[in-house]
Amino acid sequence: MKCPIEGMPSWRLWHNEKPVALWLFLASAAFLFYFFLGYPILLLILGKLRPKAVRKGALTLPVSVIIPVRNGEKFIEAKLRSVFQLRYPRDMLQVIVLGGGCINRTKTLARAFAGVEVIELPAGGKCTALNRGIAAATGEILFFTDVRQELEKDCLANLVSNFADPSIGVASGELVLLQGDRHEHQRLGLYTRYEEWLRKQISKVGSVAGATGAVYTLRRSLAVKLPEDILLDDVYQPLGAYFQGYRVILDGSAIAYDIPVRLEAEFRRKVRTLAGLYQICYHYPRLFDPREDIWLHFLSHKFSRLLLPHAFLCCAVTSFWLPEPWRTAVIAAQAAFYGAALLDPLVPEQFPLKKLTSLCRTFGAMLAASLMAARILFVPARSLWKERA
Repeated sequence: MKCPIEGMPSWRLWHNEKPVALWLFLASAAFLFYFFLGYPILLLILGKLRPKAVRKGALTLPVSVIIPVRNGEKFIEAKLRSVFQLRYPRDMLQVIVLGGGCINRTKTLARAFAGVEVIELPAGGKCTALNRGIAAATGEILFFTDVRQELEKDCLANLVSNFADPSIGVASGELVLLQGDRHEHQRLGLYTRYEEWLRKQISKVGSVAGATGAVYTLRRSLAVKLPEDILLDDVYQPLGAYFQGYRVILDGSAIAYDIPVRLEAEFRRKVRTLAGLYQICYHYPRLFDPREDIWLHFLSHKFSRLLLPHAFLCCAVTSFWLPEPWRTAVIAAQAAFYGAALLDPLVPEQFPLKKLTSLCRTFGAMLAASLMAARILFVPARSLWKERA
């Protein structure tokens, strides 16, 4: 072992001995900075310098409402009531309920509503049902919505008004979580609001890489056939419209309401959605082409989520080779974060630090979901589908 060079600063010695660890730590830290701060700031700047407004206008077009459902007895009546309470001409609506492998009263309850077309299907997956619904649709606009979420009365009219702009191919609404009674519900709501904010900023300057699956509209002429094993139909279908030369935008005035779920259920959903990103990368390699307007936003907003846990792991490992006092500070901060996440299930709801521990646990669960999403490379996609409770 070489003796330290007399008079050389300790940080310089460390740099000479551990250059790889240094650059790995700095690269990971730079990536995390860009993900959490750099990219949102860039979106704000682009929104000021290069906004792309949508020329909305009063418009009434024939709409086919497509509702795929499997064992949705608990929600179907409220859902259809919210559809027929929309402020949109009833005679311009075609409502299609696609019952895939239902074993309860879902289809019976749906048939009780006048004007609802119920299509019975075997249990073949959501994409199979959506393809069947698209084939049966007659409206100029397709309105995709799920069974759980109730719709705000002006939701559809606001979405359709975007198609007065001929450049718009997909108009997505916003999903609002109703207030829950647990801190984990509040943290998931915070995450959802941040996600929606990012998508709104992206929409202001270009196209969003996907739509809100529970509430979005598409020109029927742009619809593409969904592969049966696709996990993210609400990303695959909108991107099909984008690559035909149309914009995919988010309209925050078109609202659907959802009830909060437990973190465990959200974790399973997140594993599925992040696993679906691997499929999207395979089916749409042009997303990585810098000549496409969407490439920066896809890499920064979507693809980077697959890299996020690896950046955290890299920071955790390489921080042990940082010079003092950085090593102690960085390791202590990470230990506090991961410790709070692990202890959160044991912390009572009314404890003063519950908000902080619950936030750490929620974020930690999202990181774990991103790691587990890589299962899609080894198991059938269908195995990642779970019915939401």
